[in-house]
Amino acid sequence: MSDLPRKAVVRTAKLAALPLGFAGRTALGLGKRIGGRSAEIIASELQQRTAEQLFATLGQLKGGAMKFGQALSVFESALPEEIAGPYRAALTKLQEAAPPMPTSTVHSVLAERLGEDWRELFEEFEDKPSAAASIGQVHRAVWHDGRAVAVKVQYPGAGKALLSDLTQLSRFARLLGPLIPGMDVKPLISELRDRVSEELDYALEAEAQQAHAEEFADDPDVLVPAVVHQGDQVLVTEWMDGVPLSEVIANGTEEQRNRAGQLLARFLFSGPARTGLLHADPHPGNFRLLTGHAPDGPAQEWRLGVLDFGTVDRLPDGLPPTIGTSLRMALAGEADAVYRHLCEEGFVKESIALEPEAVLDYLLPIIEPAQVEEFTFTRGWMRHQATRIGDPRSPAHQLGKQLNLPPSYLLIHRVTLSTIGVLCQLGATVRLRDELAAWMPGFVAEETAAPEAVGDLCEESTA
Repeated sequence: MSDLPRKAVVRTAKLAALPLGFAGRTALGLGKRIGGRSAEIIASELQQRTAEQLFATLGQLKGGAMKFGQALSVFESALPEEIAGPYRAALTKLQEAAPPMPTSTVHSVLAERLGEDWRELFEEFEDKPSAAASIGQVHRAVWHDGRAVAVKVQYPGAGKALLSDLTQLSRFARLLGPLIPGMDVKPLISELRDRVSEELDYALEAEAQQAHAEEFADDPDVLVPAVVHQGDQVLVTEWMDGVPLSEVIANGTEEQRNRAGQLLARFLFSGPARTGLLHADPHPGNFRLLTGHAPDGPAQEWRLGVLDFGTVDRLPDGLPPTIGTSLRMALAGEADAVYRHLCEEGFVKESIALEPEAVLDYLLPIIEPAQVEEFTFTRGWMRHQATRIGDPRSPAHQLGKQLNLPPSYLLIHRVTLSTIGVLCQLGATVRLRDELAAWMPGFVAEETAAPEAVGDLCEESTA
């Protein structure tokens, strides 16, 4: 396996081949169809070949290309089954593994960043990586004090590759439409690009991970490995065994899926409240289920292990109360109050006038999981919501285009959608309302609070 491809012209050519390859296969398929083969068989073959090319290209390039693929993999639940099926296996591979960099390159990075005597820091070091991701790979080792550790090594040239890939992908985002039908990929690429510098900075990652490790140290439900050592392009943390969440998605029992889903929702909402940080990369490759000393024991005793804190949203006061307050008022059917609140917080621009009842009708299906004591997340439900909002002929689509998402909410929005996507992959039944009540500011009304003053903003449009 060659080193990380760094020449922009080579990477651009490989990325450009994705939409071109799809177009060529579509033309070939048309020819076969004229020759008498069924449209269904041809479509399935085209999607399968495209999925294989997508994985091969994004996985080989690593960098931003693979980061893009990982982000897409959690949204496959929203795609129609006839399209999602062929992509599911290929994209899920990106959640756990990628082609590794050569051993010689790993040793060179360790010598440069930890010193020529880097081997003295370890009792053992496994040259074969245990996992490879978008900007680095992980090796299992034994630290000099006997602790089992994970050594995360950043790919040489990862920063330039990451920026180059995402810039190139954004330039032909429109051409990627046929590859990922039903998804607007350009905003996703733009948001990933904005986070590049943070993800490359292992000092920031170490700080965020250690904050979580200390906060959840004695937690019965969540475990975060502690940081052991941090260098410029090397991060050493305690090793954590466990069942990858992707395996639970693929083969877990109903009880195991439900437990995994509940823990995932709990971590999503409790993390910001407890640490002031939001783990912002919720694809299945970053989670493990810890079964303790009894792997075959009851799933209710499982814990959620959390990895990779390279991308976090800093929320010192926890999640914004606006989200919980809007949810509470929407669930109570308070259309006018919800609308005024959204106007005040910038979700509806001053130049836009909408009907409060129409806004409430738009929101209620989306927040259905919070309306009931427990909710079963399914791919079918996710696809229905995606179709309702994404179909240009739908009233919900027309209304949604007039709403605004303030920049400070962009990452929160993506993380929430990604987590819901994973819950739908799990098919988990989750008591989401319990987690919202426990951790979401504003979701439970304060009985002693004074009645909220209502401003004049948007009054003309609600009259």
